[in-house]
Amino acid sequence: MFTKGAGRDYWCHVHRPDGAVVFVPSFDRKHRVPHDLAHVATESALGIEDGVFGSIMAGALMGDMRVVSGGRRHDARQRSEKILRANTASRALTVAEVLAAVVHDAVESGKRGDLHGWARRHWGSVRQEPFPYTAAQLAAARRLLEELAARWAELPAEGELEVDWRRAGR
Repeated sequence: MFTKGAGRDYWCHVHRPDGAVVFVPSFDRKHRVPHDLAHVATESALGIEDGVFGSIMAGALMGDMRVVSGGRRHDARQRSEKILRANTASRALTVAEVLAAVVHDAVESGKRGDLHGWARRHWGSVRQEPFPYTAAQLAAARRLLEELAARWAELPAEGELEVDWRRAGR
């Protein structure tokens, strides 16, 4: 659940499968479209399960995130650290960040060029194996973010945008 604040401020609440609700403060306020929406669109459309939102859903907490309601595991801190270690070591979080940034930039700037080519070039900075995503998948991520951006733009201050991360791009 993304909530629009005044100006470009926003925050979201992630409802995890374990019943916990995690508050995620905004880390960026310079863009028209929240960067975390770019993560939702990109990770969902590309099926990235171990990116930012997959990590949060699995129990990770990053930065100033905090559980604000619901169940909290007895080993929550250790579980979070384990997930973050694994998804950092595998570079999954970096991949999610890079690909979300490419899609976000394309939507934010209105670029209509070769999104697949841009993503492939950035991929080389984080992975050595061949680029696994198709042009159609990246176009779907862009379309989804454009749809979310349009819905976001229509919201008044304190308005909420509900997004199902697992189903948003599928």
